[in-house]
Amino acid sequence: MSYSDPTKLGILACPGAEVFANQVIRRLAGIYKRRFDRKSAVLASRYHLSQELVTRKINFDNDIQSSLLYIPGKVDQYRPPRFKINVRHTYFPNGEVKTEILDSVRGKDLYIFQDIENHQSIAFNDGALHRHLSVNDHIFSLFVTIDAAMQAGAERVNLVLPTYPYSRQHKKKGREGLTAARVGQMLENLGVSRIMTLDIHSREIENSFIRLRLENLHASLQIIEKLIGIIDISKEDLVVLAPDTGAVDRNKFYANALQRPLALLYKERDYSKVTRNASETNISEMKLLGDVTGKTVFMADDMIGTGGTLVKGMRNLKEIGAARIICAVSLPIFSGNAIEEFDAAYKQGLFYRIIGTNSVHHKELLTKEWYIQADITGLFAQIISLVHHNRSLSSMLDNRELVAKRIKKQLDRMNGSLAHGGHAHANPGAAPSPGPRSSEEPIPYGALGDQ
Repeated sequence: MSYSDPTKLGILACPGAEVFANQVIRRLAGIYKRRFDRKSAVLASRYHLSQELVTRKINFDNDIQSSLLYIPGKVDQYRPPRFKINVRHTYFPNGEVKTEILDSVRGKDLYIFQDIENHQSIAFNDGALHRHLSVNDHIFSLFVTIDAAMQAGAERVNLVLPTYPYSRQHKKKGREGLTAARVGQMLENLGVSRIMTLDIHSREIENSFIRLRLENLHASLQIIEKLIGIIDISKEDLVVLAPDTGAVDRNKFYANALQRPLALLYKERDYSKVTRNASETNISEMKLLGDVTGKTVFMADDMIGTGGTLVKGMRNLKEIGAARIICAVSLPIFSGNAIEEFDAAYKQGLFYRIIGTNSVHHKELLTKEWYIQADITGLFAQIISLVHHNRSLSSMLDNRELVAKRIKKQLDRMNGSLAHGGHAHANPGAAPSPGPRSSEEPIPYGALGDQ
C-alpha cells in the first residue's frame, strides 16, 4: 500500500451525506498533498537529490505498485488521488430505494458516509425527485448501499456515522429492546468492518459486537477552539456545569482542560412522560450542586434533540443567577420545533451561544445569531487516513494533550499581547465576536494529521 498515493481509498456518500463527505474529501486531499510535499522535501535533502527527481522516483514507485498500467498524470508533479466514488440513488414510487455504484470499488478500502439525522430535502433519481427521509429511511438506505458495495467487491467496508442510530435505546428498564445493539449487529452481519462515530451516547453499545470495531471520536478540541473565539478564557469567571449525571465525565474533561470548577445540575425525571417537543419535558425537579451566581456557565452534552430539557435547565440556571450560559453539543439534531423554541429562549436571554458541529446537516441553524458551528470534517479525514494506513489512533481518540496544548497556546498569546501593551479584546469586559460560523471555516490539523 502506497503511503503517498492511496489509490485504494474510496469515499462513498449515502443520500443526505454528500455535503459532509465532500468536505472530508477536501480535507483528505490537503492531508495527502502536504504529506507528499514534506516527504519529497525530506528525501531530497537526505539523499542530496533535486526535489523534481525525488518526485519522479515516488511517482515511478507508485506506478509500479498500482494495479493499473500506470497512474494518470504528470510524472514530475504531485498527482492528487481521486477519493470520491460516484453513485446513483433511485427512489421508487412504493418507497423502495436503490444504490448503483458507478465506479469500480473492487479491492478498495471503502468508507460509506451516512447522516441519519439529515431531514432536509434530499435529491434522488439524478435530481428529478426530492424527498425528506426519516431516521429509518436513512438506515435502510445505508443497508442497501452497504450491500451494493459488498456485491461490487470492496475489500473492506467502513461506515462513517457521525450520529449513531438508535443510540439512546442502549439499555432496558422493562419490556423494551436493546435497539442500539441490534442495529450495530445488523451492520456487522452485512459485512461492515468498522464504524466511526462521534460522541456515542453510551460506550456500552461497543460491547455488543463480535468483530466490528467502533471508533468513538470526540469534538472537544474543535469545540474549545470555538469557545476560545467567543470568550477570554484567561479572564472569564467561568464554571463548567454537567447538565445531568450522564454528562459528568464529559464536563469533567472540560473542567480539567480549562482549569475551572465543575458544577452539576441534578434532574429528577418522571419517566411515565415522553418528551415530544421543546415545550414539554419529563423533568419534575432540578437541584444544583455548585455555584453559578454571576458566572459564565459552560456546559457540554452529546446531543440536542427536542431541547426541552436543556431549555428548562438554562431557565433554572438564569433564575439562580447565572450571568451567561454557553452550551456545546456534538450532535445538534434539533428535532421537531426545537429551533423555534431556542429562538424564543434566546430572545428571553436564557443563553448566549450554542456551539454545535456539522455532524448533522442543518441549513437553517447557520442563519441563527446564537448558533456557532465547529467543523469536524478535518478530524474525520485524519482518522480515515490513519486507519487506511494502519497507523495508531491513540493521540486522536484521547485528545487531552492536544486540547491542553491549544489552550496553553491561546493563553500565551493573550499574555504576550498584554505584555506588549496590547489588549486581549478591543472592548474589555465584552466577549469577542464569534466570527464566521460556516462549515467551510478551516481548522488547524493535529500533529498526526499531516504525517
